[in-house]
Amino acid sequence: GHVDFTAEVERSLRILDGAIAVFCAVGGVEPQSETVWHQADTYGVPRIAYINKMDRIGADFFSVIEEIRKKLAANPLPVQIPIGKESGFKGVIDLVEFKEIYWNPDDNGRTYTYEPLLPEHLPEAELWREHLLDTLSHYSDALTELYLDGKEIPKDLIRSILRKETISRRLVPVFSGSSLKNTGVQPLLDGVVQYLPA
Repeated sequence: GHVDFTAEVERSLRILDGAIAVFCAVGGVEPQSETVWHQADTYGVPRIAYINKMDRIGADFFSVIEEIRKKLAANPLPVQIPIGKESGFKGVIDLVEFKEIYWNPDDNGRTYTYEPLLPEHLPEAELWREHLLDTLSHYSDALTELYLDGKEIPKDLIRSILRKETISRRLVPVFSGSSLKNTGVQPLLDGVVQYLPA
């Protein structure tokens, strides 16, 4: 939302069921992003966040997560983490599926594949999956019991808790990608269906 369109944005927010807040992986939370975010708070609009331009020089996914937490007083929860950054950005790790997603450059990212986690990506993926489950356990006794018993946590349970807490505006699921290369777009649209109001 450019500052010139503040009035239009405000009028739109009155009728929205949900929104995707798009942040630049380099610029982070910009002043107009703050304005629109607070307008969305006023109208009670549930949101998911998308950190775009992961392939640009200076991209920093985790720095933007911190900015969302501090500047917007939100509770961002990554459901994906990027594989690499800048020119080394290759794909994303889906923390719910616990798999890597890669896009096909030959068809401009129209097709993509889920792959098993590579050993070198496992430590960071486990760390962030633990963070995801730990955060969600605050909102669900069922998940907490499974978590404490060391049992497998069903993906449907993870998604249903995420959906409930996103709609109640206690959590903001965070996705990442590079829209120019069509990388990360399809899982983001799935996220709209899974976590925002029908």
